[in-house]
This record gives sequence, structure tokens and C-alpha cells, in this order.
Amino acid sequence: MSDNPTDNTGDITVVHVMRHGEVANPEGVLYGRLPGYHLSELGRQMADRVAEHLSSRDVTHVVASPLERAQETATPIAKAHGLDLATDGRLIEADNVFQGKTFGVGDGALKKPGNWKYLVNPFRPSWGEPYVDQVVRMVAALDAAKDVARGHEAVLVSHQLPIWIVRSYVERRRLWHDPRKRQCTLASLTSFTYRGDKIVSVGYTEPARDLVPAHLLAGAKPVKGKSKAFGA
Repeated sequence: MSDNPTDNTGDITVVHVMRHGEVANPEGVLYGRLPGYHLSELGRQMADRVAEHLSSRDVTHVVASPLERAQETATPIAKAHGLDLATDGRLIEADNVFQGKTFGVGDGALKKPGNWKYLVNPFRPSWGEPYVDQVVRMVAALDAAKDVARGHEAVLVSHQLPIWIVRSYVERRRLWHDPRKRQCTLASLTSFTYRGDKIVSVGYTEPARDLVPAHLLAGAKPVKGKSKAFGA
């Protein structure tokens, strides 16, 4: 740490960005930003597990996407630290034209020719919110949390794609990617360590890995009728 009290370049702040827990979604739709999708009982167990995992950490700020599944995931973490839960719209799920539709392997929206026009440009992507726009809002949300929790730790609860995109940006990878290879399973923590205002490292942990269904783990082979796409 710097000896100069006005110099914050030596401050270490950790911002954990958590993906929400499992959602109750028996129809298997890509729920995106739709309201009314809550955690399943298993998802609540995941949230409690991560809250327990973080209970001894120096967490001074907890923030969530405005969507119900993120709010419900963040609540036990905030409660464990005696904190009010803040909401940041910049942490919301990526917009997607397939929202509300089924998107499984061998069935659903991809079989309909009318939807193929949305698949012409995977680099932007043409079916939803541009990757660059996701980077801009997620970096801003991380920086805001870092400023509030400076010298301590913050927890932000968001969604798989925005988390993976901002991590890819920080680690200087291309933003377009194979969704099956995202390292961002349910209830995982992607942790950004700042020295002052600069990110100096990125870590990844899965405190609730044993609770995650096998077909939803990173690298798992898709199973017909059990799409990974809607668990965003």
C-alpha cells in the first residue's frame, strides 16, 4: 500500500461477478429479460451455498441485475453481510430476439426458416445485443462497484453471457465465441481484482459445482430436450 493517503494506486479491491442460480423453467424457453422467472428450489440452494462460501470475505457491497433470478440469488449474500441489496440495470441479461422461444438441440426456434435471418453475423451478434455494448455496460458496472467497495470486496449478480463477454474483454480474447465453451456455470464466481483502478487479475470458482446438473456444466455435451441456452 502507498504511504500517501491521497494515493489509491495501491488499494486492492475484488469485484466478484456471480451468475445466478438455477431457474424454474419447465417449458424450457429462453427467458432472456422476461419477467416472472424465479429461482428453482435447487437454485435457492445454490444461492445459499455461495452466500456461505463468501460469509468470511470482506464484502461491503452487493448488487444485482433487476431480473428476479438475480435478485433472489443476491439476497442471501447481502443478508449474510448485513447489507442492503442494490440494483444496477447494467448487469441485466443480454437482449435476444429468441427471447420467449424454445432453443433446444434438434428442436425449437432454429428449425424455423423465418429465424435464420437473425443468424447471419455471429461476430456482432445479429440475433441480439452487440457484444461491444455488453462490454461497455458491464465494465461501467464493475467500475462503479469497485469505487463503492474500494479496499474491500463487492459481489455483483448477473447473467452468463454478459459475464463471459466482459471477462473475454479483460483477458483480451475475441468477443465472438462458441457458447458451449463459456466458463461460467450456474452460481459461479468470476472475480476481478483491482489494484487502484486497474484490473490486475481474473479468477474463477464454482462454490456450488456439486449442485449443478451435469448437462449445464461448462464443456458438457448438449442433450436433446435439455438446452443450455435458456439457463442464462
